[in-house]
Amino acid sequence: MLPYFSEKYGNAMSLHEFGNEANKALEKARKSAADFFGADKEEIIFTSGATESNNLVVKGVLRAYYDNIRSNLPKISSNLRVPHIITTAFEHHCVLDACKAAQKENLAEVTFIKPNKEGIIFTEDVKKAIKPNTILVSVMYVNNEIGTVQPIAEIGKLIKNYNSKLPITNYKLLFHTDATQAINYFNCNVNKLGVDLLSMSAHKIYGPKGVGALYIRKGTAIKQVMDGGGQEGGKRAGTHNVPGIVGLGTAISMINDQGTKNKKNEILKLRNYLIDKILKEIPKTRLNGSKIKRSPNNANFSFQNVEGESLLIMLDAEGIAASTGSACSSGSLSPSHVLLSLGMKAEEAHGSLRLTLGKNTTKKEIEYTISKLKNIIEKLRKVSGNVLGDYYQAKK
Repeated sequence: MLPYFSEKYGNAMSLHEFGNEANKALEKARKSAADFFGADKEEIIFTSGATESNNLVVKGVLRAYYDNIRSNLPKISSNLRVPHIITTAFEHHCVLDACKAAQKENLAEVTFIKPNKEGIIFTEDVKKAIKPNTILVSVMYVNNEIGTVQPIAEIGKLIKNYNSKLPITNYKLLFHTDATQAINYFNCNVNKLGVDLLSMSAHKIYGPKGVGALYIRKGTAIKQVMDGGGQEGGKRAGTHNVPGIVGLGTAISMINDQGTKNKKNEILKLRNYLIDKILKEIPKTRLNGSKIKRSPNNANFSFQNVEGESLLIMLDAEGIAASTGSACSSGSLSPSHVLLSLGMKAEEAHGSLRLTLGKNTTKKEIEYTISKLKNIIEKLRKVSGNVLGDYYQAKK
């Protein structure tokens, strides 16, 4: 990335030599992303991250729908109904809030499918939710808080079969997945998944922050939502973040090498060791989400009679960085919407802890974390017990 901050500083859209130099780097990164996803170069556009990509999907698909309705009234059997979107109750906030905003503005009706207690969405529930006016299904590949893996390929087959039976005059049902948490660990070939749209962020694959990409299958009805220049094939206005895009391309090209594959297995073994030890050695603890259908790097626990914020502060004092919800909303005092969607009570969700492993995590660090966690949980439960005891004594 370094030369593109200052030495090779051209605007990738400029026609002069400096611009051409930047554009070559841009297109090299685009090819790396396209190769990884099994897509064509023209189907990859660069964004500022998955949040922007996800907003572009929801809002851009709706904009294309309404533009199509206005210009093709005699051709489309839409009955001018408000379009319908299907998503899940535990998506990332950027998808949920974009859908809720569309619903509030009467631009769409939205169905939020709840996962089961294991944090898994059933394909049959998606099938039941489809209506004649459904235009978009958006299901996260791997949940960002509890790490559970959704049956994206199954849903893709369902939607492909549904579309194959539609009359030509009907609007095609589009399928989107936010694959941000999946790219390091799972097959993200867009044809095997059967998706029309796929979002990602570079910082989840050891790339830079503030850059991401969106796969858009050829022929997908979507319009840009940021007005401005004609960058990214008219799908995303704004001067390219060339250093960031170069970093994304380099990071994604390293995922499938043998060293990375071996590291994935090491991470999985360490993660299972962490889960088993904590459940065995710390009483009144539960694992949130399926242990089997789960990303190799994620462990999410709830500890009875423990307050999550206090737990994070005490772990941080011991040099352990963790989270009690999604990192994007960890400043909020509201309980995790993901955990609530599993049927947990607010007080249970408040006592949650998310521990995630990376390529540099060692067994020694896992042992250290378990040791400190046991001591901290014991201390917090003593405080909690004393507070509750005083409360009940006062009530008497």
